[in-house]
Amino acid sequence: MTVINIESELTGNVWKILVKEGDKVAEGDTLLILESMKMEIPLMATDSGSVKEIKVSEGEVLSEGAIAIVLEE
Repeated sequence: MTVINIESELTGNVWKILVKEGDKVAEGDTLLILESMKMEIPLMATDSGSVKEIKVSEGEVLSEGAIAIVLEE
């Protein structure tokens, strides 16, 4: 199985996690929402698969390039 790391494209607070481990997701599905400079930025699945691991929690500050969620094809 292929592992896909979903990384943050910017620094922001994890405002809401929309999936849980084991969920099936499709390419383009919103996985979590970051808040940065009072804007909500969705972090989306780049491929279809299932959520293997969530590496962040709501309220946590996520740095640019940090892995937030791991998907498995």
